[in-house]
Amino acid sequence: MRPRDDRTGTPADLLVVGLGNPGEEYRHSRHNAGADVVEILARRHGVRLRGGRFDALVGETNVGGRRLALAIPLTYMNESGRSVQPMLRRFGVEPDRLVVVHDELDLEPGVFKLKEGGGLAGNNGLRSIKQHLHTEAFLRVRIGIGKPRSKEHGADHVLSRMSKKVRADFEVTLEEAADAVEAILADGIEAAMNRYNTRPA
Repeated sequence: MRPRDDRTGTPADLLVVGLGNPGEEYRHSRHNAGADVVEILARRHGVRLRGGRFDALVGETNVGGRRLALAIPLTYMNESGRSVQPMLRRFGVEPDRLVVVHDELDLEPGVFKLKEGGGLAGNNGLRSIKQHLHTEAFLRVRIGIGKPRSKEHGADHVLSRMSKKVRADFEVTLEEAADAVEAILADGIEAAMNRYNTRPA
């Protein structure tokens, strides 16, 4: 029997995956910043994210003549790669057209950076994706959430929600990060990095 081929139609120009944990208790937590950005993009472009295969909410659309696929894994963060790997085949995407949006302890809240390849910064979601794809050569949008008071408070910090005031400012950052994803789609990663990584914090 021939292996099943999940590829359909024209390959996507970009697959954007927002990391987070499933369930209402984690919704809008610091750790779910990536998922929040994908929800913003889906809302902007009228994309309905549907569950099904890949253990993910998935949708796609055309933006400026380019095919954009959006996904939020429904695995827990440290199993993200199990969801992402089959989606690359489904959408005909190589790792250099995969954008992973994730929270970043090493950046302060209100700051985000674009990155092409590189290390994992202790993020278990990125580690899982690397293990399944056998490469780190995918694109990232890193959303700053700041460091906890101490290592002992690390889990509480990333899994907790921000105060209303801090969250209101953070929402602006998430919208700007969604803008940056659209810039990657329209102009490529180099142009987007030049535009967004050089802005004052």
